Amino acid sequence: MNEKVLHTLEYDKIIRTLSEYASCEEAKKRCLHLQPQTDRAVIENLIQLTDDALSRLYRKSNISFSGVHNIKASLKRLEIGASLNTSEFLQIISLLEVAGRAKAYNRTEREEEQQDSLTSLFSQLEPLTPLKEELKRCILGEDEIADDASPTLHKIRKSIGGMNDRIHAQLTKLMNNSSTRLALQDAVVTMRDGRYCLPVKADSKSQVPGMVHDQSSSGSTLFIEPMAVVNLNNELRELFLKEKAEIEVILQTLSQKVFEYAEVLAADYELLAELDFIFAKAGFAKTYSGMAPTFNERGYIHIRQGRHPLLDAKKVVPIDVTLGDSYKQLIVTGPNTGGKTVSLKTVGLLTLMGQSGLLIPAADRSELSIFEEVFADIGDEQSIEQSLSTFSSHMTNIVRILQKADDRSLVLFDELCAGTDPTEGAALAISILHRLHQFGSVVMATTHYSELKVYALTTDGVENACCEFNVETLSPTYRLLVGIPGKSNAFAISLKLGLPDDLIDDARQRLSDSDVAFEDLLTDLETSRVTIEREREEISRYKAQIEDLKKQTEAKRDNLEERREKILRDANEEAYRILKEAKDVADKTIRNMNKYGQAIAPISEMEKERSAIRDKMSEKEKRLALKAKPAKSGKKAPKNLRIGDSVKVLSMNIKGTVHSLPNAKGDLYVQMGILRSLVNINDIELVNEDTAAPLKKKYGGGGSKIKATKSAYVSTEINLIGMTVDEAIAHLDKYLDDAYIAHLPSVRIVHGKGTGALRNAVHGHLKKLKYVKSFNLGEFGEGDAGVTIAHFE
Repeated sequence: MNEKVLHTLEYDKIIRTLSEYASCEEAKKRCLHLQPQTDRAVIENLIQLTDDALSRLYRKSNISFSGVHNIKASLKRLEIGASLNTSEFLQIISLLEVAGRAKAYNRTEREEEQQDSLTSLFSQLEPLTPLKEELKRCILGEDEIADDASPTLHKIRKSIGGMNDRIHAQLTKLMNNSSTRLALQDAVVTMRDGRYCLPVKADSKSQVPGMVHDQSSSGSTLFIEPMAVVNLNNELRELFLKEKAEIEVILQTLSQKVFEYAEVLAADYELLAELDFIFAKAGFAKTYSGMAPTFNERGYIHIRQGRHPLLDAKKVVPIDVTLGDSYKQLIVTGPNTGGKTVSLKTVGLLTLMGQSGLLIPAADRSELSIFEEVFADIGDEQSIEQSLSTFSSHMTNIVRILQKADDRSLVLFDELCAGTDPTEGAALAISILHRLHQFGSVVMATTHYSELKVYALTTDGVENACCEFNVETLSPTYRLLVGIPGKSNAFAISLKLGLPDDLIDDARQRLSDSDVAFEDLLTDLETSRVTIEREREEISRYKAQIEDLKKQTEAKRDNLEERREKILRDANEEAYRILKEAKDVADKTIRNMNKYGQAIAPISEMEKERSAIRDKMSEKEKRLALKAKPAKSGKKAPKNLRIGDSVKVLSMNIKGTVHSLPNAKGDLYVQMGILRSLVNINDIELVNEDTAAPLKKKYGGGGSKIKATKSAYVSTEINLIGMTVDEAIAHLDKYLDDAYIAHLPSVRIVHGKGTGALRNAVHGHLKKLKYVKSFNLGEFGEGDAGVTIAHFE
């Protein structure tokens, strides 16, 4: 891929930003050297790795690769037999600690049965825990070796400690001597050249015999090593030499152990640098909600809701672009500042990002083609050094493009052939586009030339597009509309800005008849487009309403069927229970009769038993009467019934309509929703819906007496944003129970995008619920990854 296009489309800014997400220097270097690829298998593998890393970031917290140092130079030194220093050992320890963290991170993923393309990379890591622990035991810091690094070192340092104590004791004894004390500048022990000394006044040096090692800057103080500690200092110096020699032996031994794992350490470094690089791409993609596109090699581009990654995500307007299928060239027109150049750069930059293994800021199911070359002629190409005008510089670039472009090329032109005579520039632009059309190149070009609009309208394989502009507000909407040529709107904008009407009219008269006719045609197309879009929106809204009504009807039908089954089931269970109780009473009665028949029992006892049975039967009779719900006293069976009258079936407490007139026994059919049941006329009452008294609320200490179904109170959406995971799951669980009882077909759960923890918790909870048939993330316009739609059984 040519370097010029990488700068023109601001790809270099993308990889510089990407490098900031890497931790180690090697990963940063790989980010900065990332180039678009042309091998489809390589590209798809890179995309898969990045997408899997992003999925892991959404599922759990980020993984840190901080502490990965380049140990290649150290390993090279080991090959020639050199010993490593403490700093190099600390770098190896840090590398192995990162490898251990990464290994643990992957083990957690495996426990959750998350196998992906990164699993093999993680599994190849070797933390070398025994080697790491041995190095940590011996190496404590940059210049610090542990005492127990070896038995010999421990013994030497113990001897050094004892020798220091002896020297300090001897010097303290000298300082306590009255004659010596007067000769000292300060009663302190100092060290010069690794030997213990006393600060002696210059004019009293004869009172402290010994070796002079140094003097103060003023010359008033001499640092003398007393003769009494010379031998002790000599022994101490020997111990320090032994310590140094032993440390060299320890470093050599540790170096030999590290050398045995040199290949493993080199592999760990490469794996960690690669994982750091992959997770840097994933972390960068997370900031702009990147997704993995699909790829083809036939020049077809289909970007859904594409956004320029360098623009503010809160302000950028997504665009839909289709190119390379039924048409190979797209001519984008419209006023300045309308978003033409941004649309052009978005297509080019997303193509380069996709071919580099980066996720793109677009909606799901976006598709990119793999191009051998991407060419772009965008921006002010004026060159003062080469004495080239803007037009000349652009044309020099276009010449290079025409020399190299073919059917595997994507070519982007911004204001093609601008900066010269409009008539000649338009003719030249059409010729250039025609030549590239013959080559089979995929082309996207912006222009103000009306001739290019006509060219797109009259040429097969070429399509118009425009960036929508609101003349009323004098502001662009930044929407890219494919299939419609744009207007410059120069007259409308000028009029809104205050240019006199007569001046505008004079300008209109100077247009040729063909220009006026063409502009009128564009105006008619724009009006038709707006009308069609409005009608399409209305149709979509009506379809959605019809779909909702259909779902509600199905839900009500299912609800009625369930209620009918429940009523029958409850009735059978109650009948069974009553019969069982009757059997129990009968059995008890028989037992008592047998008992009283065999012996002479008091009449009072038998009467008491009979009263108890009668009372129990009376109680059951009352309960049966309540269950049957006969017509209330004072209310007679309805007369003069007509088919279609609204009635209420008292025993079932369900409203319905008369489906047939009563027969001689008073039985008639009543239609209750989808249920048609045979009932007696005494079990129904007329319902006068027209004159039904309005429902009244009871105020005061009591609650409302109005009973409503659960579905009247359950919303089809719940918002969990701002809650902790525990709070959200508690609210969600109750809400789903209510929604299921209300027979809602589906609900909308708003959890936001954020870190993904709340969404993962919601999905995990939905999987556990048997009455949840399925769930999916929202489509674009429904909330995308910030919303989950749950469907009930």
